[in-house]
Amino acid sequence: MALNNKLRITDSTELAGMEEKISKKKAIELFENGYLDQYKAGTFQMLAAIHKYLFDKIYEFAGEIRTVNIAKGNFRFAPVMYLQVAVENVEKMPQSTFEEIIEKYVEMNIAHPFRESNGRSTRIWLDLILKKELNMVIDWSAVDKDDYLLAMERSPIKDIEIKYILKQALTDKVGDREVYMKGIDYSYYYEGYTLYKAEEL
Repeated sequence: MALNNKLRITDSTELAGMEEKISKKKAIELFENGYLDQYKAGTFQMLAAIHKYLFDKIYEFAGEIRTVNIAKGNFRFAPVMYLQVAVENVEKMPQSTFEEIIEKYVEMNIAHPFRESNGRSTRIWLDLILKKELNMVIDWSAVDKDDYLLAMERSPIKDIEIKYILKQALTDKVGDREVYMKGIDYSYYYEGYTLYKAEEL
């Protein structure tokens, strides 16, 4: 079964294909149109704006904090009753060094504020923080997908692995369209619909 969507698609595989096609096009627009310049890097407002821009044509809940509890495998993300506070606390976290920025990224992933498609939005959000604070971004094509997945799964307990993996992939090519597009392609390759699908509890 597919999530309720504006496209009225009931097949999850078909929905995944349309979601990729539409949101990838919107992600390219974000890189080119300067829409996010009006938002402050590292804020939830910016993250919500990214999510809404990417998925507004697909989901009613685009850009809105989820109202259901969700999990992936055995890991449960922040409960709805604490989610608003969790997001506010993450927003207040410092972001002046690489280590601080990744810690903030990890905590936002634990919060998982949206009903679906958190990963893509949060990786763009991460790169925008890195760009503002360090004039660097992640070259996601240089990140091994299996290593990244395992490191992110362990990051709530120990974040040294994810810090190491992402630090090795830092680049100063912040305005390079090819690097950006590789990151978008990486998101869809990594976030296979069944792999990253959250389950309603």
